[in-house]
Amino acid sequence: MAKELRAPGLLLGIGLGGFVDGIVLHQLLQWHHMLSSTDSDRIGVKYYSPDEVTGLRMNTAWDGTFHVVTWLFVLAGLALLYSRLTTDRRRVWTRRALWGWVLAGWGLFNLVEGIIDHEILGIHHVRSGPHQTAWDVGFLALGAVLVAAGWLIQRERADALAVR
Repeated sequence: MAKELRAPGLLLGIGLGGFVDGIVLHQLLQWHHMLSSTDSDRIGVKYYSPDEVTGLRMNTAWDGTFHVVTWLFVLAGLALLYSRLTTDRRRVWTRRALWGWVLAGWGLFNLVEGIIDHEILGIHHVRSGPHQTAWDVGFLALGAVLVAAGWLIQRERADALAVR
């Protein structure tokens, strides 16, 4: 069963991790938006200041696109999970294997998004300012911790099931 939960769990984790990022960092804390870094000019992506109405509109549109993509990851994860389960659908939500893979997917989201958007493209950073690099590194470190914790949680459960 744990193996069947890997792909749906990862997809759910990527989507849910994206939602946490978008809702908490983009909307509630307003630390950044999709195109809010002046570093984006170095790769030819126009910088859109969230402090101006035109820039905020563009960033809001791209934040919305980002949320659509994360929503699609969640839908794909749910569809795949549903397709792989033929019996005892209610019980799967209490399985540590599923939640381990969800955590690993969330960490994978942080690592990929952090490396591509923050470091390679520079289209935004976790929090711009004097400690920008520390925030970006912290985001990547959190991603690595989530991947490791998720992998350990699902592995611990898989080992326990194999013993029985």
